[in-house]
Amino acid sequence: MDHEQVELLAIGAGPANLALAVAIEEMAPADFADKTVILEQHDNIVWQRGMLLPWTQSQVSFLKDLVTMRNPCSRFSFVNFLHSTGTLHDFINMASFLPFRLEISNYLEWVAQSLSRVEVRYGRRCERIEAIRSDDDVITGWLVWLSDGSAIAARTLVIGAGRDPHIPEAFGDLPRERVIHSTEYSARIGQLDPAAPHRIAVVGAAQSAAEMLWETHQRMPAAECSMIMRAIGLEYYQTSKFTNERYFPSFTDSFYSARPENRQRVLQEMRRTNYAGVTPELLNTIYRQMYLERLTGTQRLRMVSAVDVASARIEGDDVVLDLVDRIGGLNDELRCDVVLLGTGFERSLPALVRNVAALVGVERFVVSRAYRAVMPPGVTANCYFQGTNEESHGIADSLISILAIRAGEIVNDLLASRPAEQSLAAAAAAAG
Repeated sequence: MDHEQVELLAIGAGPANLALAVAIEEMAPADFADKTVILEQHDNIVWQRGMLLPWTQSQVSFLKDLVTMRNPCSRFSFVNFLHSTGTLHDFINMASFLPFRLEISNYLEWVAQSLSRVEVRYGRRCERIEAIRSDDDVITGWLVWLSDGSAIAARTLVIGAGRDPHIPEAFGDLPRERVIHSTEYSARIGQLDPAAPHRIAVVGAAQSAAEMLWETHQRMPAAECSMIMRAIGLEYYQTSKFTNERYFPSFTDSFYSARPENRQRVLQEMRRTNYAGVTPELLNTIYRQMYLERLTGTQRLRMVSAVDVASARIEGDDVVLDLVDRIGGLNDELRCDVVLLGTGFERSLPALVRNVAALVGVERFVVSRAYRAVMPPGVTANCYFQGTNEESHGIADSLISILAIRAGEIVNDLLASRPAEQSLAAAAAAAG
């Protein structure tokens, strides 16, 4: 069967693969860039699609965009985006290093539209991956099947589609219309009548849960909003200029070379710098609102802390959450209409990564310092992973902070490992 042939196929047009596209255009030969394709399952590029709320800000400096840390003179910088869209003066006048999330999303779309060689294809969802084998059973490339029935062959695959949403087991049996994960919040919260007296339960204690709590409280003036958490209370992100240095690209070298048990210890110690906290501005806003509501006797915000959700069920028209107090061990229940999950993402590897591992006969990949899967004998095709290497490369792996440098490292590794002969022809012959 004839299939389209490309040199590199990247799955997911998020910040990671867009940074890679920029690095390829700036660092790789034209014939390589012209044969690079990025697949995006949606019809457009939106950053943090589920939580793109108009008032939310990035927690990372605008200088940590897709390219500046690698190439400050690049035309793909965030500053050039502001200049090109006529908003540079307004942004400077804001006197903030932290852009609004909407600005970052618009920047990513602008970058995708500004690419001149690398192609981004929209509405193309990857369904499965197959191995391309030579006559002597060597895996020389990958065949990626799309939801429309077409397929693309490539020698190098880059998976940067992110991790799967984490739905705790307790909520697994609830009807879908009663549960909204943060990744779907923006799309689905509008389906609820904003004037109705909904009872909303928000599960989680980190930034996404706090944002959903506040947005729902403001959007629905008659709703009662309860925040349920295992922690004893909301906490600030525990960051300082010293701990922020652990997000420098240079720290990746130290982390990667550390012993596995030491990596796990560092990851645990850094958890509250990224996963288990709330920005001071939002935390204070929520607390002031709760204080004001107690003062006026109109309390709609409620915190339920130090509890586990043991189970969730439908009883009549209610969603009933069975709670277990983590301090006294007492049982209680909370009745609500809708549950919002700010429970993050699965720690297990995404299905596509597991798919590739099964094809080459390994249970789990070892990933090189340059983010390339270390393949067993009999595999000459390459596969790179972006955003799923926290255990080996550190807590910044899924964040914007290191994207520009990482993209450059991947391109350098790609070019160093590229055969002198035209590798694409061999993959094309095997695919055909």
